[in-house]
Amino acid sequence: MSEFPQQFICAGYSYADYDRLVPAPYLRRSFFLDSTPSCGEITVTGLGFYRLFVNGLEITKGPLAPYISAPDDLVYFDQYDISGMLWQGENVIGLLLGNGMQNSFGGYVWDFDKAKWRGAPMAALRFTASLSNGEEIVLESDTSFRTHHSPLLMDELRSGEVYDARLEIPGWCAPGFDDSDWKNALPAPMPRGNFRFCEAEPIVISEQIEPVAITPYQDGWLYDFGVNSAGRILLRVEGEPGQKITTIHGEWFHDGMLDQNNINFGDRGDPRSHYVQKNQYICKGNGVEEYAPCFSYYGFRYVYVTGITPEQATPELLTYQVMHSDLEVRGGFFCSDETANLLQLFTRRSTLANFFYFPTDCPHREKNGWTGDAALSAEHTLLNLSPENSYREWLRNIRAAQNEHGALPGIVPTAGWGYEWGNGPAWDCVLTYLPYFTWRYRGDLEIVWENATAIFRYLHYLSTRTDSNGLIAIGLGDWCPPGREAGDYKAPLIFTDSVISMDIAQKAAQMFQALGLELEEEYARKLAEKLRQAIRKNLIDFSLMTAAGSCQTSQAMALYYNIFEPGEQAAAFARLLELIDDCDGHMDTGILGSRVIFHVLSAFDHADLAYHMITRPDYPSYGNWVARGATSLWEDFHPESTPTVNSLNHHFFGDISSWFIQSVAGIVLNPTGDDFTRLDIMPHFIQKLDHAEAFHFCFSGKIEVSWVREEEDILVVLEVPEGMHGSICPPKGWALSGGYASLPLASGEYRMCPIR
Repeated sequence: MSEFPQQFICAGYSYADYDRLVPAPYLRRSFFLDSTPSCGEITVTGLGFYRLFVNGLEITKGPLAPYISAPDDLVYFDQYDISGMLWQGENVIGLLLGNGMQNSFGGYVWDFDKAKWRGAPMAALRFTASLSNGEEIVLESDTSFRTHHSPLLMDELRSGEVYDARLEIPGWCAPGFDDSDWKNALPAPMPRGNFRFCEAEPIVISEQIEPVAITPYQDGWLYDFGVNSAGRILLRVEGEPGQKITTIHGEWFHDGMLDQNNINFGDRGDPRSHYVQKNQYICKGNGVEEYAPCFSYYGFRYVYVTGITPEQATPELLTYQVMHSDLEVRGGFFCSDETANLLQLFTRRSTLANFFYFPTDCPHREKNGWTGDAALSAEHTLLNLSPENSYREWLRNIRAAQNEHGALPGIVPTAGWGYEWGNGPAWDCVLTYLPYFTWRYRGDLEIVWENATAIFRYLHYLSTRTDSNGLIAIGLGDWCPPGREAGDYKAPLIFTDSVISMDIAQKAAQMFQALGLELEEEYARKLAEKLRQAIRKNLIDFSLMTAAGSCQTSQAMALYYNIFEPGEQAAAFARLLELIDDCDGHMDTGILGSRVIFHVLSAFDHADLAYHMITRPDYPSYGNWVARGATSLWEDFHPESTPTVNSLNHHFFGDISSWFIQSVAGIVLNPTGDDFTRLDIMPHFIQKLDHAEAFHFCFSGKIEVSWVREEEDILVVLEVPEGMHGSICPPKGWALSGGYASLPLASGEYRMCPIR
């Protein structure tokens, strides 16, 4: 690998804000080679983003390169093999720089406008080549690079872009271009963060969607693309010189209007809040022109277009380019109920729409790496997709954000926001959960090693935050309960924080044991047991076998995390059923309770109730989202009468996909958490379903399970890869043909019969 470049350069020191637009700069460097190189390589970064060109051809790995990070913590570089792209004579390297996190003025709500690193976009580059005569050529970014304003007059990650095609400079990054009227680049200050190569998957365009409807709307046209996802619009237009076309992106169309209030960055009275997912393109007017934003992306279903004629309002004008990290499909679920199939699809869509190098909380309003959201989604993401490389990269940023006390912020990256509010154990558990679930499902101990020290530091931090009863209440709790304000919890914070802290310590102990870290394991186990005993002593009413708060979330969490002893669990579960019945069989849980309640119900042989709660069409339920026309997972469960909504594209309620795969289809990988070669097949035959199927690619190959009703029996078909062991276990009330209660794991067909 080439060494990192040692000099950063920029076009100028002035940086953009809402009241001060500064065009994105071009940088170019022309150089001559005496012969055609046998090989060539470029190491490059742009703070915030870059696009890289060699001899007029763009070779950038994808949109938003190189990464989204706090440059005071980590500075990311990419490496390109450009062998075959160079020739004898003049060659040119070109860069276009965007603001990105270097100048994230649209992130003012989270204090990114106050970041210590804030400044003009800058870049560093190192080019090396080997000539046929053995000579080595090395070229680094310095003030000999030439710079000029680009036609990109404004770019901001959350707000959008302004592009004036009349200002385009043909051939600016190709040989033969005259840059004599360009200025020399300026030296830029060296970033404070550590340099590293980006190992996270790049951002890709995975799908191109045509509009399903185009209708006149206000002063323009409303394009409806039929699904709420994330990405950008490709504009194709044959316009007049100077024609200004504005596109505004949104996801909430109601009462005949496209409403952006649910995705404003801050106070709706703040004038800055009007710069929301908005692009303006100014035509040069010489034939068909194409434009797509390069340094921003949006969460949307609808696009409001102004500045076009009726003749231009065609399906070809706008194409939805769906974007996300380049994650492989690793699993899926399908069944005979369309509602469940749509919810599985919505989960996949929202998980990807919120994965841009790392999990984000929404693709429009925030684009922040909320830690709790990622922790809640870790299991279903690993069962469906391949996030482990991106998890590992983001965990480096999480560790870098851990402060001297061991505390973590609620968002990563951060400019310092999120340590005083927005965090706490239910969010901070991301540091433990991402390594734990990656280890559990991939058998990867390396990610555990990388994070072991930070996890131990966090456990020590937790031990300093207990109260006189040995309990913890320092963060956010059961966020987004149905029909209530996001922070209006039924489950007491002291209960949810203490239980999650205990679970963090228990999972940490398992990982320390796997690493052979005996002292760390002992510390973690003792902390977990102290917390468990404090919870049992102070937060459980044993006369009623009820957890503090007397609500679905508390009761489900107490059962899921084994706060109750085995002899107490039947009565505690009966109490949970009472709490569900009190809500007429509806869910009444926020994000922490929803993550566990369905698993608890199926573990106690009430999978049909869980399925009914999920898919029923009336509020509150996931099925109610489907009934109301959702195309992605929403941030909360709100009645139709609610005058306002929050994000309509979130992933933190997506563990239903994990439940479908594990509890309905029956793929249960590594159930004890210490043997990733173990696979148990434990389906539940939901009465409403005629068949169900799922697949998952584990470390040794593809697992496939399907079951179908054949009169009174169920036929289960199983394909498992070599290297796996475990059992095939019918649900309660069923037996394998021949009367077997279970059989050793093997591929084949298995008939299961009801026990009479």
